[in-house]
Amino acid sequence: MVAQTKQVGVHGRRKPTILDVATAAGVSKSLVSMVIRGDDRVGPERRQAVLDAISKLSYRPNAMARGLVQRRTRILGLVISDLRNPFFGAVVTGIQDQALALGYKILISTGERRVRLEEEAIESFLELRVAGLILATSQISDRAIARAAGAVPVVVLNRETADEASDSISNDNLMGAQIAVDHCISLGHRQIAHVHGGAGSAARGRREGYERAMRAAGLDAEIRVFDGGFTEDGGYRAGRAILARRPLPTAIFAANDLCAIGVLNALEEAGLRIPDDISLIGYDNTTLAALRHVSLTTIHQPGEDMGRLAVVRLMERIHDGRTEPRHDIVSPSLVVRATTGRPRPEAASQPGRVPTISASRTSNTLEEGGRP
Repeated sequence: MVAQTKQVGVHGRRKPTILDVATAAGVSKSLVSMVIRGDDRVGPERRQAVLDAISKLSYRPNAMARGLVQRRTRILGLVISDLRNPFFGAVVTGIQDQALALGYKILISTGERRVRLEEEAIESFLELRVAGLILATSQISDRAIARAAGAVPVVVLNRETADEASDSISNDNLMGAQIAVDHCISLGHRQIAHVHGGAGSAARGRREGYERAMRAAGLDAEIRVFDGGFTEDGGYRAGRAILARRPLPTAIFAANDLCAIGVLNALEEAGLRIPDDISLIGYDNTTLAALRHVSLTTIHQPGEDMGRLAVVRLMERIHDGRTEPRHDIVSPSLVVRATTGRPRPEAASQPGRVPTISASRTSNTLEEGGRP
């Protein structure tokens, strides 16, 4: 027999549910949800009945109850696609610093790069009556973003969107990729591969920028794109795929720093030296890239500044009543460290040279799911 459990509060009593509120107010569960979200289609009498039931049952903390009555809280919801990406640490720092300075608090949730989880996080924030939403590298559709923006002000961070109901702040990914490729070319590289970041708009922009830069340099025949992703695992798999093909590139532009670390692991496992055998450049300029034993050349995008600007844009809508959309694009820059250098002369003349990978290392890696 499976034991049934009930949600209990700190004093041992069962916590009230939205169904309890609906029963007490004599309305449906969906109508309670509409009141919590501040939906204007609910009439004043039934709205008040729901608010009275919420207060009587202590369904929300006091701060939330006050926010329901005032139809606004001083809380901002932040949905991050992947908390494991250190780039978002800088973003959160900028958001929190600016929000606290203005008397707002931040609630953070993650979608784990899954649309369903992100949509659930947004719905939870709307039920909590947050004053605004920041969606960092959002995976959901433009239509879903528009629905959220119909309820509260929304800023989409690190993603380009055509939605006119929300604001966006993105990095100029085309320019960043151009800078990365131009840096490699300036060092004498021609065989430059790209590890693609996946389906997101930032990844698409970086791939397009890479291909444009290669064509502009007359290197159309050298364009090679490998599937990777914005994760260390994806970068490692791409690194293995690069090693399996001939000729080897002399330089690799990875979609972000996490991806670049995965590529680095695969190349070093194969006995290649960075940058002596292959140069490597990432994107984001995260804390990982600056670690001494990594010292990754990368493209800097100002995460803290983007986070602060996201809060400023929300405040313009919340307090100043701005309704027209703002779509800000920030410029990237190059940070040169130890993973890029000039190609070795023999690499240019013998591009197919590949170090031997021991059978034992290969077997162990595959057994562990493709990670060193």
